[in-house]
Amino acid sequence: MIHIIRWFVFIIGVMFFSFGITVAISVQHLGIHPWDVLNVALFERVGLSIGSWAIIISGLLIVVSWNLDKRYIKLGTFFNAFLVGAFVDLFMWFDFLPTATHAWPDILIIIAGIVIMGVGGGVYNAAGVGSGPRDGFMLSISDKLGAPIRRVRIITETLVLLLGLILGGPVFLFTFIFTFIQSPLFQFSYLKIGRLINSMEASLKKQSSKSSA
Repeated sequence: MIHIIRWFVFIIGVMFFSFGITVAISVQHLGIHPWDVLNVALFERVGLSIGSWAIIISGLLIVVSWNLDKRYIKLGTFFNAFLVGAFVDLFMWFDFLPTATHAWPDILIIIAGIVIMGVGGGVYNAAGVGSGPRDGFMLSISDKLGAPIRRVRIITETLVLLLGLILGGPVFLFTFIFTFIQSPLFQFSYLKIGRLINSMEASLKKQSSKSSA
């Protein structure tokens, strides 16, 4: 039963995270997350879709992580790699989000996108069925080099941002303040949902032991 709950929480978290990405992309002129800057740049330069590039890049990161440290690659990592891109394309296909007005309402929209991404990211990670491809990649690099995760994250995302910028991706003010809004929300939802799942798991085990007795 707890496995079903964990996977349900994972799917909900991935959906929220993907929706947040889509919301932010709808007002991309204000700047989006470095990884999404790269996805949008490749979409505009090469074609395919933004979600397809998210899947391709996630797949490449999984290959690298697998060769560096298999500990961070679980079943959920593969599902994450595919579902995030698929949901982003699905939400964009529905085309129900407001278009950019290039006025102050766009700021509210992108903040909403960042909040949804932060909460969604914390929720799907709290499910404990596998780190996201980007998280697993940075954790495996950190372990391999013996470097702090924070430093690896900053360097990695800076390089990704520069590549996206060179390719013509949407970089602006909110690209640089994403982390300051997203990270606290990620941590809050991760801890909150993680405690809830652990509490449910303990309760189910307790009931199971009583039944068997």
